[in-house]
Amino acid sequence: MKMRSAECGVRRVDGDVLTRRELIKYLSVAVVAFPGTAKRQTARRPQRKIHQFFTPAEFTLVDELSELLIPADDHSPGARDAKVAAYIDKTLGETPDLQMKQRWREGLKSIDEIAREMHAKAFMSAAPDQRLASLDRISKNESDPQKPEEKFFVEIKSTVAFAYYTSKIGLRQELEYKGNTYLKEFAGEEVKGM
Repeated sequence: MKMRSAECGVRRVDGDVLTRRELIKYLSVAVVAFPGTAKRQTARRPQRKIHQFFTPAEFTLVDELSELLIPADDHSPGARDAKVAAYIDKTLGETPDLQMKQRWREGLKSIDEIAREMHAKAFMSAAPDQRLASLDRISKNESDPQKPEEKFFVEIKSTVAFAYYTSKIGLRQELEYKGNTYLKEFAGEEVKGM
């Protein structure tokens, strides 16, 4: 049996081929007869994770640490507006390096432990000046870090700086990078004798 273009290849139980019109008619009847089916199925789907690696509390902590390291000022927005924490979260979520992931988990815990030791509260529960005092403590030996929290400070600082200065805000607003632009005259030094 040769099929016309108006027919599709779905066969009925009796062997005849359903036309597109018949198929659409049956599907529309099913949608009208069972209106809540599509809605119920989407409601049962698991919710997409907001963060790839961090828990919500860890994400909030990284976001705050990032903003403390590169705050907004009159010249440009800070790390929070550049979505530095989201970049770090995505990077850690995608890396297969389990040791790096473990360092970040332990490093964030150590920051909370130091805040509790110094101020009897978690870092995010502490007052702004107490947060800065905690950050000052772990950054004291930045040039020669010895303790795990000092080493973590060096890692988070360099990661935040990289994420910020490679973002659109950091590159274009903070550094005022203009891209490849035409120069009317050479602005450098002429090297003679070569």
